Amino acid sequence: MITSGVGVPDERADALEWMAFEQAGVLTTTQARTMLTDGAVRGLVRSGRWRSISRGLLLTGNGRLTRDQQLWVAVLAAGAGAVLAGATAATEAGVRGLRPEPLHVLVPAARRAGRTSLRRLPIDMAAVVVHRTAVLPAEHLQVGRPPRTTTPRALVDAAGWASSVRQAQEVLAAGCQQRRVLPEELAAVLDLLPRAPRRGLIRQTIADIAGGAQALSEIDFVRLCRRAGLPPPDLQERRTDAAGRTRWLDAYWRAWRVHVEIDGAHHMDVRQWADDMQRQNDVWTSGDRILRFPAWLVRAHPDQVADTVRRALLAAGWRPDA
Repeated sequence: MITSGVGVPDERADALEWMAFEQAGVLTTTQARTMLTDGAVRGLVRSGRWRSISRGLLLTGNGRLTRDQQLWVAVLAAGAGAVLAGATAATEAGVRGLRPEPLHVLVPAARRAGRTSLRRLPIDMAAVVVHRTAVLPAEHLQVGRPPRTTTPRALVDAAGWASSVRQAQEVLAAGCQQRRVLPEELAAVLDLLPRAPRRGLIRQTIADIAGGAQALSEIDFVRLCRRAGLPPPDLQERRTDAAGRTRWLDAYWRAWRVHVEIDGAHHMDVRQWADDMQRQNDVWTSGDRILRFPAWLVRAHPDQVADTVRRALLAAGWRPDA
């Protein structure tokens, strides 16, 4: 008899075994009863060979739920048309660093209204948040097991559902920085979602990323310059150092040869620190002015950072009136 966690079924496997394999061992009672009698299903549960996960859901085994099984429980419990969405779908697409819980599921708005979270789930099941949408075209759906939204749609939704503005920006920056999506793909999704939460913020963040700001600290810096009335810098400027290696400058004003580096936590690593110092020396010896700020200072004291950058640009010949 079927148990969860089994490998690929052999040629003698029946339809029920293949369905259990494809759904990580999670079945609806309706699916099970199309191939087994009610008595057989009850017997498997009572004997402890199968688990009853919740009303209408079964596990073809008796162990703790794995991550794959949790995803299937979330989709099947949410009902017809449900797909993984938001940070959950983006994580399944390979975007790293997003919050693994709660699990996010999207269902068509045409379905009757109900709770936004699933209840009466077992203790080894992650919390599930159900969202509804009136706009879910076929091009926003990704074939997968379980089914999910595409990565661009997942990231736009995740940004809209995030608990804070900063988390929303982090989600979008992570997807682009890790090369999982392009800014124009995010923009195309947003064009089809006129009522998306945080639509203006998402649009501006996409524009900042498209302008070259990959890390969130760089997005903060671009906005700092805009608010302070400073000229916009070129971002991720490509340079070749004295040894012939390609270097990337965080922010650079070519007309005045002023260069800004924004240091995140990884710059505290000894090897990274030495590499950064060598890069800084290469820039200095070419005649550029270089400023360095920790990412936390850009966020916490933007006026102080803006004043320093302004003084450097003025010293280099920039004239605000011009």
